[in-house]
Amino acid sequence: MTQEISAAEFVKWFRNSSPYINAHRGRTFVLAIDGDTLRSPEATGLVHDIALLASLGVRLVLVHGAEPQIEARLAERGLELGRVNGFPVVGPDALACAREAVGGLRIDIEARFSTGLSGTPMAGTAIRLVSGNLVVARPIGIRNGVDHLHSGEVRRIRTATIRDLLGDGALVLLSPIGCSPTGEAFLLDTGDVATAAAIQLQADKLLLVSGEPPLTDSADERIGELTPTEAQALCDGGSCTDGLRLRIRHAVRACRGGVARAHLLCSRHQGALLQELYTRDGVGTLITSERYDTLRGATIDDVGGVLQIIAPLEQEGILVHRSREQLELEIDNFVVMERDGMIIACAALYEFPPEHAAELACVGVHPDYRNADRGATLLRHLERRARSRGIERLIVLTTRTSHWFREQGFEPARIQDLPVSRQAMYNYQRNSKVFVKALG
Repeated sequence: MTQEISAAEFVKWFRNSSPYINAHRGRTFVLAIDGDTLRSPEATGLVHDIALLASLGVRLVLVHGAEPQIEARLAERGLELGRVNGFPVVGPDALACAREAVGGLRIDIEARFSTGLSGTPMAGTAIRLVSGNLVVARPIGIRNGVDHLHSGEVRRIRTATIRDLLGDGALVLLSPIGCSPTGEAFLLDTGDVATAAAIQLQADKLLLVSGEPPLTDSADERIGELTPTEAQALCDGGSCTDGLRLRIRHAVRACRGGVARAHLLCSRHQGALLQELYTRDGVGTLITSERYDTLRGATIDDVGGVLQIIAPLEQEGILVHRSREQLELEIDNFVVMERDGMIIACAALYEFPPEHAAELACVGVHPDYRNADRGATLLRHLERRARSRGIERLIVLTTRTSHWFREQGFEPARIQDLPVSRQAMYNYQRNSKVFVKALG
């Protein structure tokens, strides 16, 4: 069933997508699509979305899988692809089946990108999809006494040629068969091809698309972001399917090889590619060595974003009202948490050097990003800043969140425990509770 959206919702989404359109234009993405997806009903929509990415200026390297297609060819001939030592053993007959399957699939993909019927998303497009001997392979060889014959691994990617093609506006297609300098063909793992291409091309993103369901936690909630270490631990924990575990390992290897971000996407989610790339929170799992939320000192340009965070809290009486002018004067006391250009959290630290004390104030998190320990992250950051400046006591005044501050190590205190200058500014009408935390 198609979910309809109103014109207002469409306009809002389209406007909010503009930062991502600008950010992704001219970037190089490696997109791996498994063979199951390519034979599924979702394949047509995915091709349309890829064409849209190309129209928006993204440089794309597509890597297609072919495992089910190869297995179908083998079955027609009564053959199976055996695996030993974790690698397939590919004899001459199996290689012939693989070549037929990959060749046929490549032609099918080219045909999909050649359509341009009026009234379809491909109307008016002129996409050039280029493939060729762009993957140099080598044999896996003999492992534990077993010759894996035509089973291979990536030796190198012809990056200079691919960059030239991308610069000329073409989409590059890589297949899971590569040739060696001796002219032999080898069957390769699709994920290995995609990972090698992303690393050697120094791609901005690696996108791994499959029919696997999204990665979820113990509460069956989608896991939106992981570091490579966290992803590896999840992979090693044994709770993933074999296919998902393999994709996680490819993503981790890409990140550790210099690719900034790797994404795991489910092809069954309609428009997953567009939602992942052109909305703030996406629909897949991002594995990145970079912190997606950036914590930094605030500048005068952040005043508007901070006001958007604290204004609703001021209206509820949780925070004391600050005018824009006051905030501009005090902005150097603030730190902000930024996510893709949007301020999603803030906090301030006001120092009282004679008493070696500081007040933690104006802690606020955007409603869409609460319940993810961002407040605690801000607190830890400001605690480190306070310690580095010789602050021994951190003070907070609150009317609503006393339990949270107690959980963070703050102890109840008296008004008389405040720095003298702060006591003079205490608002008895608000009747805020005072808490203190000693900074060891």
